[in-house]
Amino acid sequence: MSKIISFPHIGSYYIPVKYFFSNITNQEILVPPPITKKTKNLGCKYSPDFVCVPFKYNLGNYIEALEQKANILVQAGGGCRYGYYAELQEQILRDLGYKFTFVNFIHNNHVSIFKIYKFAKQQNHKLNIFKYFYYLISALTILVTMDLLDKYYRKLSPFEEVKSSFKQQKTIYEKKLLQTTGIIKTISLYFKYKKIYKNIKINKPSNHLKVVMLGELYSLMEPYSSYNIEQKLMDYNVEITRHTTMTYLLLQKKFKLRYYLYKARHYIKYHLGADATESVALTLKYAKKKYDGIVHIKSFGCTPELNATSILDKISSDYDIPVVHFSFDASDSETGMITRIEAFYDMLINKRNSR
Repeated sequence: MSKIISFPHIGSYYIPVKYFFSNITNQEILVPPPITKKTKNLGCKYSPDFVCVPFKYNLGNYIEALEQKANILVQAGGGCRYGYYAELQEQILRDLGYKFTFVNFIHNNHVSIFKIYKFAKQQNHKLNIFKYFYYLISALTILVTMDLLDKYYRKLSPFEEVKSSFKQQKTIYEKKLLQTTGIIKTISLYFKYKKIYKNIKINKPSNHLKVVMLGELYSLMEPYSSYNIEQKLMDYNVEITRHTTMTYLLLQKKFKLRYYLYKARHYIKYHLGADATESVALTLKYAKKKYDGIVHIKSFGCTPELNATSILDKISSDYDIPVVHFSFDASDSETGMITRIEAFYDMLINKRNSR
């Protein structure tokens, strides 16, 4: 029987993941269908009620992948309770009668590149350590350039003169990125689309609104889980700043976390866990920079971000910067979220006009 490897979705990051595993394993890689209501319903149906949204959506991804004949599932989530979900997800899927191999790449609650290499070597005996690190660096190059281009997207697309110009180019870019074959072509593609982005006509007022998005990583990076709140804000001509990306989580967080803790020392003394320390430090940073507002999002039941919520409200009071909190569960209403976003936007406009 042929081996078919699959993994959960998180935004567009399936692109570097597919590239990486295709090359190091020489096996078929199945990207699950994009997350839809069906994915959510499947995950919710078989998940414990109290568990967070990432667990439910990931479980739905796994079920859809298994239904499409995937037989090897991989998991690489860590940093909080998510790092301990693999065993429970595996048992749920086995209780449902699915036959598969489940591979967990987490060691000490972090992704282990050596566990990935061991797995890849079992699938592809011709793989050596040099090829492995070449494809790892190539995949990271894809990831980093994606995040850099997305930074321009969030900065420029809210002010495009022709609606959906940036979105159309972003879609084309990601399709071409799926066909990339190495580091040089990836970098070349990045510079090509950076130039395309900068050539799109925009009308950016000098007094435009600037908002920071922060909170729990999955809610920030998987648009479906938060009803695409980031794009909805950009549709209101709001420039978005978001630090939480895979580039930050994989390559920068280890070095920046202590710095963030130091900068926020008047509000927190210890690391709050997951992404919550960054939420506090970045709220403080952009409050001092006189940004217009903070949007704090998390999945329901995310304890670290729950601990940060009251601290963010204290910073909001101390620096007179509006902070709105969103806690997403699979049973939430998109209509309710849109209503709150509209009210938050109106408040920012009124606050700006009253200065």
